[in-house]
Amino acid sequence: MKRRILFLCVANSARSQMAEGLARTFLGSDVAVLSAGSRPSRVNPYAVEVMAEIGIDISAYRSKGVGEVDSTGLDAVITLCAEEVCPVLPGRVRRLHWPVADPASSDPRLSPEVMRARFRSTRDQIREHIAGLIALLDAPPGPEI
Repeated sequence: MKRRILFLCVANSARSQMAEGLARTFLGSDVAVLSAGSRPSRVNPYAVEVMAEIGIDISAYRSKGVGEVDSTGLDAVITLCAEEVCPVLPGRVRRLHWPVADPASSDPRLSPEVMRARFRSTRDQIREHIAGLIALLDAPPGPEI
């Protein structure tokens, strides 16, 4: 049976979308990868652009709300919020938290190149986390608290 992983952030527009694309690429077809947010918006064009730079196409992805994904049988829920409040998915599931700052900004003083650099940094942070994810999923669950 395929493992199932859900990435969560607020808007499901950048971090969780990039995590979904990276996980699908690096974890392969043995893992079903989903993403969602508590206040979905739209996939950020900078996220699409910086993922394409490394050969991962997320241009067809769309932002989804937490209620739109089937949360039954998840092996892990990974939250990617840093300063904001992450969505919570109730139930018994392995939970991981990767505090990654949101690269998006509405500050008009930030140039497109600065925005690309912010999104690249976020992508690369998430890629480092993905590298160790399978080992974490293979570890036995801890005690109930």
